[in-house]
Amino acid sequence: MKKCWFVRSLHGELIPFFIKNKCVALGFAPDTDFTGKNKQFIQKILLEKYPEKESAIAIWTSYFEKFISGMKKDDYVLTYDPESREYLLGTITSDYHHERIKQFFYNDQHWAHVRYVEWNEKRISRDALSRSTKNSLGSTLSVFEVQAEQTEEIVGLFQKDKPTTIDTQIDDEGRNADLEEVFEKLQDRIMQLSPEQMEELVKEVLIAMGYIAERTPVGPDRGIDVFASKDGLGLEDPRIFVEVKHREGKMGSSEIRKFLGGRKAHDKCVFVSTGGFTQEAKYEAERSTIPLTLVDIQKLSSIIERYYDNFSASGKVLLPLKKVYLPL
Repeated sequence: MKKCWFVRSLHGELIPFFIKNKCVALGFAPDTDFTGKNKQFIQKILLEKYPEKESAIAIWTSYFEKFISGMKKDDYVLTYDPESREYLLGTITSDYHHERIKQFFYNDQHWAHVRYVEWNEKRISRDALSRSTKNSLGSTLSVFEVQAEQTEEIVGLFQKDKPTTIDTQIDDEGRNADLEEVFEKLQDRIMQLSPEQMEELVKEVLIAMGYIAERTPVGPDRGIDVFASKDGLGLEDPRIFVEVKHREGKMGSSEIRKFLGGRKAHDKCVFVSTGGFTQEAKYEAERSTIPLTLVDIQKLSSIIERYYDNFSASGKVLLPLKKVYLPL
C-alpha cells in the first residue's frame, strides 16, 4: 500500500486553490527555496522569519521535512473540506517545487512550497468513515502521514462506486481533544439526526437564543420548516422564517430563490443546510433584498456551542453534550 499524507486546507479556504492549481501547498517562508535542504537549515530560516513564533518552529520544521523529503511521487494525498464535511484524495505527481509565479498568490499570501497532485473527482463524506479513522484524521497538524490501516479504508471507499457508512458511533472520549476535534465530533453527532430531529434542533437553537419558535405542521409549507418571533404570534418583529435541509449535497441558487419567493422585505430568513452551499447560492444570498442568513454545519455548531447552556431539557436529550475544558 502506498503512503498517504494529509495536508490541511486552512479550514477549507484553500480547497479552490488546491483544485485549480492541482496541488497542495505550504505558505511559510515563501521567499526561500528548500530544495535539498536539511532540517537544521529549515529550522534556522523559520526562526529568522518568525522569531515571535519560536515555540511553534519545531512543529513547522516537521511539516516541511515531511512535505519536502517525506512525500514521494505516486503517494496519496488527502485534504478535508469542513464546509461540506468531505475528503478529497489525490495522487502526488511531482517532487517538491518552489514556485515564484503569480498563480500561487492566494488570499494575499504566497503559497510557494508546492507538490503537484492529480485529484480524484469523487469526494468521500466524513460520515462514511469508521470511528477510528475519524479520530485519526482529527489531528490538527497541518501535514502528517495517515496510518496504513486508515489509508486502506479511505482508498477502498474512493474505489467503490457508492461509498457506504461504516460506523456512525461517536467516540465519547473528548477530555483531551483540542477545540477543532471537539467541533468535528459535534458535527458528527448532528449529522446522525433525522431530518425531523434536525428541524427540532434548529427550533431549540432559536428558543435558546430568546425567541418563541415552533415547527410548521407537516404538509405544504412553502419551504418554511421553523417559524420564530419574540411574541410567538409573529406580531412583533423580527419574524424569522427558517428552511432546514439535512442531507448530503450543497444547496444551489435555485433553492435560495425558491425559499425567498413570497417573503416580505421586513421578514428575516435563515436557510440551514448541513450539506453547505454552492458559491452561486452564496452570491444569490448576498444579492437578496430580503435579509437572509445561510447557516452551514460549521456555523450551526458554533451557534449551538454558544447557546447550549440555554437549551431546554428536551433539547439536551435530543443532542446530549458535555463540557470539555481545554488548556490555554
